[in-house]
Amino acid sequence: MSSHERLLSPITLGAWRLRNRIAMAPMTRSRAGAGGVPTTLNARYYAQRAGAGLIVAEAAQISPEAQGYPRTPGIYAPEQIRGWRAVTDAVHERGGTILLQLWHVGRCTHPENRQPGTRGVAPSAIAAPGRIFTPGGLQPMPVPVALDRAGIDDIVAGYAQAAANAITAGFDGVELHAANGYLVDQFLHSSSNLRTDEYGGSIANRCRLLREVTVSLADRIGADRVGVRLSPFGVFNGAVDDDPASLFAAAIEGLNSLGIAYLHVINVEVSGDRAATGASVDAVAFSRRHWKGSLIAAGGYTPDSAEAALMSGKADLVAFGRPFIANPDLVERIRSGRAWAEPQRATFYTEGEAGYTDYPVADPLVEI
Repeated sequence: MSSHERLLSPITLGAWRLRNRIAMAPMTRSRAGAGGVPTTLNARYYAQRAGAGLIVAEAAQISPEAQGYPRTPGIYAPEQIRGWRAVTDAVHERGGTILLQLWHVGRCTHPENRQPGTRGVAPSAIAAPGRIFTPGGLQPMPVPVALDRAGIDDIVAGYAQAAANAITAGFDGVELHAANGYLVDQFLHSSSNLRTDEYGGSIANRCRLLREVTVSLADRIGADRVGVRLSPFGVFNGAVDDDPASLFAAAIEGLNSLGIAYLHVINVEVSGDRAATGASVDAVAFSRRHWKGSLIAAGGYTPDSAEAALMSGKADLVAFGRPFIANPDLVERIRSGRAWAEPQRATFYTEGEAGYTDYPVADPLVEI
């Protein structure tokens, strides 16, 4: 065994017994087929990376209204469920464990990227800053429709149904995408949530949707098959807060009693630094202070820093994102000490096999 003994050791996480503590982080790759249906290309991509102890598959929209970007997969239609089944079967055949990240982008969308007749929604009618990629090029994101109570209830129910669909598709569980300035995160932050009802104003009210959705997922498929991803102190899509420390302390502590499998947080250095002083914020250490359960840390780790985080008790698993793009055999490279290949940034979101399933392994005797 390599010097990264803890990283390569098995762990029980929620309902799953994982063969190592290396997680593959969810990464949008824009390779879904027509109608957001996963294809055999997606099945090959994930099967190649099944050596990870845990794969969190790319975010999948829970409804047509939830889509933000071109060629992203869904988990609401029968043909999408069938497409994902081929993916999960391929991963399971190689002994892997795979979850699906559930996604609603909220205001981070454009009509050209969604089905006709759908709308962009958010806690408040405030457009996200910046521009979004569309088939017509980069365009500003329109002002969204502020959700009414019936709309919020529909979204909570939509998450629960998406979780049930994921289980039907063969996933071992789900992860709620509550990070990066998308819908649940938009409700959390004071800059994007100006509501005056029970979902706005106080920190407790702004955390309400996060808790309600998490409860709905746990009730539908079992709490031990549910994880939540947050980006404490991060800056994404214009979602910032007047008091992020108090906000995320409350958000995290509000999940403690639900018995979910894990909390997954992103390092500030990767997600953006909100600190007014410009000083770095240790989002993982902050989360550990407030979270009583298993913690997955993501963002910028090397094998050595990951091993240190595990040995110190700072994290229970470490997630790697971009390293898995160029290194389908990442676990074996960590085990053997082989160098890592660098991903081709130009092909992160393009179509086809190039930069997706054509990265070679370091050891030709290792099958992927």
